[in-house]
Amino acid sequence: MTAVFNPSRRDMLKAAGALAAATLPIGDALAQIAVPFSAGTEPPKTAVPAHACDAHIHIFSMRFPASAHWKGQPVADSDVAAYRLFQQRIGTSRTVVVTPSTYGTDNRATLDGVAQLGASARAVVVVDLDVTEAELKDMAARGAVGIRVNFVTPQSWGVTTAERLETMARKVHPLGWHVQVYMTGDQIADHAEVLARLPTPLVIDHLARLLPGQGLNHRAVPVVRKLLDGGRTWMKLSGAYLNTTSGPPAYADATEVARLFAKAAPERMVWGSDWPHRGEKHMPDDAGLLDLLADWAPSEAARRRILVDNPATLYGFGRS
Repeated sequence: MTAVFNPSRRDMLKAAGALAAATLPIGDALAQIAVPFSAGTEPPKTAVPAHACDAHIHIFSMRFPASAHWKGQPVADSDVAAYRLFQQRIGTSRTVVVTPSTYGTDNRATLDGVAQLGASARAVVVVDLDVTEAELKDMAARGAVGIRVNFVTPQSWGVTTAERLETMARKVHPLGWHVQVYMTGDQIADHAEVLARLPTPLVIDHLARLLPGQGLNHRAVPVVRKLLDGGRTWMKLSGAYLNTTSGPPAYADATEVARLFAKAAPERMVWGSDWPHRGEKHMPDDAGLLDLLADWAPSEAARRRILVDNPATLYGFGRS
């Protein structure tokens, strides 16, 4: 078992400085640095193409307090300084920062992180029903390209309903944004008709959070397949450790699901690390999580599509 690493900001900046000053070959230098909130030290075995995107992370900073509604894990600095170490190790360069439940509808940490990361980053924000058009346009100017609607963890407004989901989708549709949903497999199955009629592109979090142990037999699988076949739904190949009973390193049960989705709509799959893995007692090895793509999408061309081309389309990155 790997102990959770909770470094101070000073530790992270010191490590970043050591990396910048290192004269060793990059692989040797990285092997001496533990990335905060991530097990292991080795880079991925799978080749990572230029402009690869990590399409799901969260930025936390103690400069921004948790929302009053949040009673879970407190805010700790898992900020841009720490994430840059992650990028050095994993090899990704583009990033999508998603506002976590911890912050409710306060998107300051997310947008501040995107500002620091620059043109290589985009934001997916969380907003309430009373958000104004001017506020949405301001966030769009600062890198926001979508909203997240969470049915799983506590939200500042209380219970998330289908009505809220539809209302929010109509509100952001004029901006050309997508709607990202965090739902369990059962919730996806229960809301199949609502999800199919949303006016925006739909992004499903974390392999659809199918109940571990059911996998491909879960009743949400045909629902997700139908949504993917409709041509406007995207899937985040992320969170294997959230959808498993078999566990690392192969996550065999989650891998079965990921293979199915990646084959069904390879042009609408994106990969995300879910760093800094909030709530996990034992940090996953992020290099290992990326290496799972070699099993989920065996060809180099398919992995380039998932890591580079698809995120460029969904999040508006320039093509290279």
